[in-house]
This record gives sequence, structure tokens and C-alpha cells, in this order.
Amino acid sequence: MSLDAVTVFLPCRSGSERVPQKNMRRFASFENGLLELKLNELEGLSGVHQILLDSNDEKVLAWGEQRQKSWGGKSELVVRERPNELGLSSTTTDALIQYALAGLEEGHLLWTHVTSPFLNTDAYQRILQAYARELQNGFDSLMTVNRLQTFLWRTTGPLNYDRNQMKWPRTQDLEPIFEINSGVFLVPVPVGKQQQDRIGQRPFLFELDHLQAFDVDWPADFEMAEQLWNNRRTTQ
Repeated sequence: MSLDAVTVFLPCRSGSERVPQKNMRRFASFENGLLELKLNELEGLSGVHQILLDSNDEKVLAWGEQRQKSWGGKSELVVRERPNELGLSSTTTDALIQYALAGLEEGHLLWTHVTSPFLNTDAYQRILQAYARELQNGFDSLMTVNRLQTFLWRTTGPLNYDRNQMKWPRTQDLEPIFEINSGVFLVPVPVGKQQQDRIGQRPFLFELDHLQAFDVDWPADFEMAEQLWNNRRTTQ
């Protein structure tokens, strides 16, 4: 199954509180940071209609418009200024989802972030292929996840095993739990609008490996990601 128009929504809010200037602070050899790296990864995608860089950050918008001049992707790079009221730290994800879907009438919405630096072009292509396949298998959307198959507890006791049966079972026999890593959300636009969400009622869980799932959320994450990136480049 081939997909009709896919719009990649890349939100870049101004004023990150945990990692200041995380979108465009220098990252490894990328002078314009994680945003430059992510656009490089998205530029090589096939089967995508549009890359929508959406921000209320003047620096992001200015660099995005500059990047349009050298854009060589098969998709169109669109730079859109976000209303400031949707770029506050208090803005809910639900409100941003409504905004992202509002300008679309058909096709599919692929939501991703610059904070997944190891989610590369090949991984995005595999995700798109899996999404097209699984829509035919009864799923109505896709999101990327991490498989957690280890000893998980609530404050009241184990979450995914019964200590009355065995106190320490083999980890491979434990029920897997899946953590949403926010690498990609993919949904048909009509389904997204009906559910008012970036997934439907039956999302396919696409597992990423630990490196691809790495998310830059804290200052230590940024430093670790940069070290991992540099180490991978020196060993290749």
C-alpha cells in the first residue's frame, strides 16, 4: 500500500526550560544544532509531501527560511510561525495537536521532534513502510515505543509479574511493557480529527532500539547525545 500526502510536523517551541536553546545550540559538528541535524535527516525522505517546521522562535524561523534556499529534498520545506499563545510552557500537547491538524484536510500527519537525533532517514522510511502495511492489518495509527521487559514495580508491588508464582522469574518471560518515546506519531488526518489526537484508537507500536529512541530532555541528555554522536563518527 502506498500512502497519499504525508505532512511531517516538526514543532520547535521557543524558550525550552530544561535545556536552554536546545533546538539550535551547537551540537557536535552541527552549528545550528539539533534542528540542522533533524532537517538533514528529513530531507532524504521519500513518500512525504511536506516538512512543516513550526515555531514561535524568531531564530528558528529565520534559519528555517535560510535552509529553504538550499533544500534538496523531494518534499517541500514549509516554515510556519506559530501563534505565541501556542508556544508557551503552559501550552498543552492537546492544544498543539488541534492546531497541527487544523490546517490539514486529508492525508497523514507524521509528528516528530528534533530531540530524537539518532532517528535517521532510514528509520523514518521503515516507520512509514510499517505504517502503510499495518493500516491494512486493522491498525489506525502508529507510535514509536521502547520495549521494557524487566522488573517493573508500582509502590504497591510488581506491575508485570506475580511474586506468588515466582519471586524472580526470567526477564524474557516477563510481560513486556511499552514506553512511548515520542520519536514518531503517525495518523490519518481524518482519524486524528475524529479522535482529536495524534493517534487513533488502535495504534501500531513500532519498537525502536535504545539508540534510536534516545530523547534529549535534560542537559545531561544533550551532553550524552553529543558524546554518542561524536563516538559513532570516529568509529565508523
